[in-house]
Amino acid sequence: MSDLIDIALAEDIGEGDLTTRAVVPEGAEAKARISQKAPGVIAGLRVAEAVFQRVDAELVFVMHCPQGMWREAGAVAEISGAAASIVTAERVALNFLAHLSGVATLTARYVRAVEGTGVRILDTRKTMPGLRALEKEAVRTGGGESHRSGLFDAILVKENHARLAGGVGEAGRRAVAAAPDGVMVEVECATLDEVRDALEAGVSRILLDNMSTVDLRAAVGLAGGRAELEASGGVTLDTVREIAETGVDYVSIGALTHSAPALDLSLLLEPL
Repeated sequence: MSDLIDIALAEDIGEGDLTTRAVVPEGAEAKARISQKAPGVIAGLRVAEAVFQRVDAELVFVMHCPQGMWREAGAVAEISGAAASIVTAERVALNFLAHLSGVATLTARYVRAVEGTGVRILDTRKTMPGLRALEKEAVRTGGGESHRSGLFDAILVKENHARLAGGVGEAGRRAVAAAPDGVMVEVECATLDEVRDALEAGVSRILLDNMSTVDLRAAVGLAGGRAELEASGGVTLDTVREIAETGVDYVSIGALTHSAPALDLSLLLEPL
């Protein structure tokens, strides 16, 4: 995380904060409050704190709300210390905090939408480069779960893998045979025939890609508990409940990380 913060600060500050140097009196002290202005879930407070303290280790950051709880609005945190340091760090800290809170908020909306079905909401690898660990943490803060972290911790045979291997069944058999102990093997299927092939290959999870709810229910019947089922593709807040009620185990949603709108936050400063 520290390297990511350094990159973000270097990108913003460059050779120095010209406005602050020109306007803020030397030695001025201030207290600033970060406020939540729209309903949602706060995530990323530790990153925001690290940004302020990377700019100035003497800044004091006090959290005023828990992460992972739905709130309508209110105080999020206070920062006190050198005024110049606060305004220099402000934008980078808020960029992280607003984005990660947006991810947590969108996740929480999906989790609420499937409440009572037993379905678990998953993220995907559709993350911003360099932000994956933070975005996946924000998903968990919002009540979702992480899929795989990357290509290294699970096997997921996608359409192109299957084409190169000669089909879903053959790709699934190869994956099962090659998987290290304890590593999940999942195969993407677009048709019920492919579901049958994946089940025969003995995979532990099947990704049902862009299937209708009719086919999702049929896939649940075919699987009969022999493999976990994950629905994915084109899922929205309007459709996720209907998808969840087909009997699948998971719904994965790329939009949680690649399209979450930033949560509306502000920072206002008062001179001391």
